[in-house]
Amino acid sequence: MDNITVIMYNKLMISIQKRDGFKDEKLIVIPTEFFASCREHPLVKTLFLTDVGFFPEAKNHYRERKEGIEEFILIYCTDGKGVIELANKKYELHGGEVFCIPAYAGHRYYADQNEPWSILWVHFKGENAQYFPLTEKRIVQLETPKSNDRLQSLFSLLISVLERNYTLGNFIYTSQLLSVILSEIYLREKASDIDKQNQYLTKAIRYMYNNMDVELTLDDIADYMKLSKSYLNSIFKTFVQRSPVDFYIHLKMQQACKYFKMTNMFVYEVSKKLGYQDPYYFSRIFKKVIGVSPREYCNSSEFSGEKLSSISHRLEADEKPYLT
Repeated sequence: MDNITVIMYNKLMISIQKRDGFKDEKLIVIPTEFFASCREHPLVKTLFLTDVGFFPEAKNHYRERKEGIEEFILIYCTDGKGVIELANKKYELHGGEVFCIPAYAGHRYYADQNEPWSILWVHFKGENAQYFPLTEKRIVQLETPKSNDRLQSLFSLLISVLERNYTLGNFIYTSQLLSVILSEIYLREKASDIDKQNQYLTKAIRYMYNNMDVELTLDDIADYMKLSKSYLNSIFKTFVQRSPVDFYIHLKMQQACKYFKMTNMFVYEVSKKLGYQDPYYFSRIFKKVIGVSPREYCNSSEFSGEKLSSISHRLEADEKPYLT
């Protein structure tokens, strides 16, 4: 136990080997000569780590890799804050937040000068990495003390196992443990997820309503929401069974129906008011969504009274429950 101490940091108890660098830091690099013979085992090659560490209060911490590295880099900030720069974008990481830097992505990251972060981190790769959303470049927030405690405990267990002998059994164990860590971060259902997604949905729909006079793209909506396109798509698919753009088009056609019903506007006027410069293109979309052309909708008695009311109610049902 020479040169070894045990510290309690943010409820995380790990053994620390004193070394040059940050005070009480922990850094484990798995020696290639020990790992090479185990790497091809079916339970190891699917997901394995190469380095893991803990840097408490890492003042002046700075890393830059212009070409990135071949492993994914998972950074879990337990306290303080720091910045990750990736693809000309900055992500500020605070206590209780996690970020993954994709493999081969040029990056740099550094601790805040006034409130330097404390981070648990791991470098890893493997065949199963593709099944986690590691390339979305988004911050994951651990919202409760329990979720932070669980993740810190998993890291503590990971580090303690790697401090023992480098055996096949331990490498299998750490590979499975790494999978649990990623599942805890990305796959475990969070109690507040539904509420948060509903808030995202409401905000996105209001943005659509405020921009009915232009043609928004998925990129426009995702950029405004500061969400990945895949995550935004999943929210809409879950709650309204439509993609964001399809839902936006339905909102526009609902508004077109209101214009035709309540005003004397011509088709080209409604088209322009809803951001469509080509009235023929607008008419094709209207017919696809409503089932008849704008002219037929306005002129046919078949679409008056009860049937017109049914169409309006169907369209309005797409958005009313979510505008809370």
